[in-house]
Amino acid sequence: MARIFWFRRDLRLQDNIALNQAVAGANTDGDNQVCGLYALDTKAFFELSGIRQHSLIASLESLGASMGRKLVIRHGSVAESVVATALAAGAKTVHATRAFDPAGVAEQNSVGLALKAAGVHLQLDDSYYAVPPGSVTKPDGGPYRVYTPFFNNWFKLGWSKPVALAKGFEWIEPIDCQGRPEPSLAAPFKVKAGEDFALRTFERFKKRALFQYDELRNRADLSGTSHLSHALAFGEIHPRTILADLADSAGHNVFRKEIAWREFYADVLWHNPHTITQYYEPRFANMRYDSGKSAEQRLLAWQQGKTGYPMVDAGMRQLLATGWMHNRVRMIVASFLVKDLHLEWQAGAEWFERNLSDFDPASNAHGWQWTAGCGTDASPYYRVFNPILQGYKFDPDGEYVRKYVPELAHIAGKDVHEPWLLVDGLVNGYPAPIVDHAKERDESLARLAEIKVN
Repeated sequence: MARIFWFRRDLRLQDNIALNQAVAGANTDGDNQVCGLYALDTKAFFELSGIRQHSLIASLESLGASMGRKLVIRHGSVAESVVATALAAGAKTVHATRAFDPAGVAEQNSVGLALKAAGVHLQLDDSYYAVPPGSVTKPDGGPYRVYTPFFNNWFKLGWSKPVALAKGFEWIEPIDCQGRPEPSLAAPFKVKAGEDFALRTFERFKKRALFQYDELRNRADLSGTSHLSHALAFGEIHPRTILADLADSAGHNVFRKEIAWREFYADVLWHNPHTITQYYEPRFANMRYDSGKSAEQRLLAWQQGKTGYPMVDAGMRQLLATGWMHNRVRMIVASFLVKDLHLEWQAGAEWFERNLSDFDPASNAHGWQWTAGCGTDASPYYRVFNPILQGYKFDPDGEYVRKYVPELAHIAGKDVHEPWLLVDGLVNGYPAPIVDHAKERDESLARLAEIKVN
């Protein structure tokens, strides 16, 4: 009678509390056998962008190698795959990490009901976060709507130390492994992923930029961020592992707060599952947004990085080329979509979900809502990012823009942020701005006034 461990968004062996619970159960049972299972919904997989497909495959490849090639991968219905594997192993318990996002909750409920019908128990432990969503509450027991008091109490509540993989068990394969699927779309580069790569990335970050994180994190032209978002999204590293190595210094403290933002958004989504696609502040659903052919053409220009605003276009092309975008630039492109193009935030969130290799449902939805001014915290709608000034400030020499917008490579220095002012600025086919930022900012504020609550 083996135990099944159902890998989900926790594709690692170390610091995996739910996996250790499976090992403990196997030891109690006396046979010390654990089957590691990844149930792949192939329909959802082939709807992803090429980079997202390759990212998951690379992560599974690494996980399988760390298990001595005994990771069982099954295709099709997730619930049917988990049940079939449990029955093949004669297992009475399936272990997994608890999810808190709407899709994850729905999936584990579906699997739990299917297992129950087969006489198998689903045991859920831990979470993908240092502090499980719903744990940090106000004195009256309600959830926080503002980040700063959430962070203060999240920090006071604290988290457990990282745990090593328990010993004294063997991986088994009670059912045929159907293997990693062949991606249907190409990726522009070979994706590196997995637990070992995540740990090495963290070590490099600690030496390279962590101490100066507070100063460098917003510079798009510098390597001042951790590059751990992909690893966190796939669970190749747990936040506990990261937090355990942070000290009390300016850079460390700011990085800790960035981890807490991820946990805050997960908490907000847990309490407000409708906000994965709907407005956190409902009145913004009544704002006038553009639609029709012209709006669709502008959305396409934004998606392709052809808006005529270099900082926006560099970010959108970085996304298509790498499956990732610098966080500061994410805010710039999001503000541009909502407040310059007057399109709803959901259109941008859907594009990010399709293309970001570090896609996290809570961070994506609420990062977009924060910038759109309809989400949590003190982020008023009238905060409109100026894409030109943002370029001057966070890419002061234009290196980031030139890297991703080759039509502007001939322009030296900061002039790259306003190429239309130069005689030869648009000579290589780069488009003129599709909108006038100053006019569209005024238009956004006028639309805001229409829905203001007195």
